[in-house]
Amino acid sequence: MTALALEEPAGRVGRGWTAALSLANGAIWVGWYGPLQILLAQQAERFAPGAGLSKESLLAWVTGVGAVVSLAANPLFGALSDRTVSRFGRRTPWIVAGSAGGALSLLLLGAADAVWVVFAGWCLVQLTLNAAFAAVTAAVPDRVPRSQRGAVGGWLGAAQILGVVVGTGFATAAGGIGAGYAACAVFTLIGVAPYVLRHPDLRLAPADRPAWSWRRFAAGFRLSPRAHPDLAWAWLTRFLVNLSNALVLLYLFYYLRDRLHHADPETGVLVLTAVNGVTLLATVVVGGVWSDRTGRRKPFVLWSGVLMAAATGLLAGWQTWPGALVAAALLGVGFGVFTSVDFALMTDVLPTAHDRGKDLGIVNVANALPQVAAPALAAPLVNHLGGYRSLYLVAAALGLVGSLLVRRIRGVA
Repeated sequence: MTALALEEPAGRVGRGWTAALSLANGAIWVGWYGPLQILLAQQAERFAPGAGLSKESLLAWVTGVGAVVSLAANPLFGALSDRTVSRFGRRTPWIVAGSAGGALSLLLLGAADAVWVVFAGWCLVQLTLNAAFAAVTAAVPDRVPRSQRGAVGGWLGAAQILGVVVGTGFATAAGGIGAGYAACAVFTLIGVAPYVLRHPDLRLAPADRPAWSWRRFAAGFRLSPRAHPDLAWAWLTRFLVNLSNALVLLYLFYYLRDRLHHADPETGVLVLTAVNGVTLLATVVVGGVWSDRTGRRKPFVLWSGVLMAAATGLLAGWQTWPGALVAAALLGVGFGVFTSVDFALMTDVLPTAHDRGKDLGIVNVANALPQVAAPALAAPLVNHLGGYRSLYLVAAALGLVGSLLVRRIRGVA
């Protein structure tokens, strides 16, 4: 078993393994998106007057600072898992520690009675859950052959959107901020248990562990775009599409309440999330399987990105509740295909087996960095530069540019 940890996987993984890993992945997303969709917005509204900020600005600061922590945490813990030698494997210890730490951090957030506790709690959630997420993500190139990664990526993507829906449902229906955080914390722990308990991890032999030095460890985080151009273009594509998506989601609660004057914005967010989830689920696995069968990745990424850009444009031009429903449905169709196929594309352009966790951690920065950039862009756009119409036009343009850049990748069809 030790030698396989660094080999290119050949045998196909079974349904049980895929289901357990997908559940673990979805549980981590419950821990992230219950707060992001509802709970942090409610806390920002509660604490904003005492902090001397608008609710939009306070939410932007909290999510932005947390995203900075995420930027460092994901590649850091990915690199540490690459080098972990234990009888439980190199990924499992970080899944266990990260999910347990995430659950405790969510409980801290639920008990927050001051702005600084909200900041500290959300930073801890980002730190710990990124440790688990880095290890879960790295399990795919460790265990899944290239010809199956689109399908597995599809199931992971389905789990992510279900995690968003379940997290939003907990936040809405639990009966308060503290109860919402507690529900997310419990589910996070329960969701990772089947994978950890039923599927032993591949172990890294001590002889395969790279010689340790802080200088070599730090230098490993520098990936040259010139040496690895395909990885660089794939990273930029993911970053821009995710930045567009982050701009759409960040102020969705406020958009429904303040621009569309929805009578119940909390329920409105849940409805839009559910509509988006249904259409995403309808395409995420199908898109990945179709990509595996054709042996092509770039056309799927390109056209799904174009569709998402068009749907985002609807939010700017058709600012009604029906318009929001149509946009949510189309965004789900596009993001479903993008999620599964882009993940498979990313694993196809990784440089080395030794550094899969670290390199995927750097790739995942393209998911976290938009959380930093989105508040910095969104707050001035909404408050000073044209409001929500400008916000969604900028988001659409960024998504379109990102999807077109996938054409620059040469090593993947």
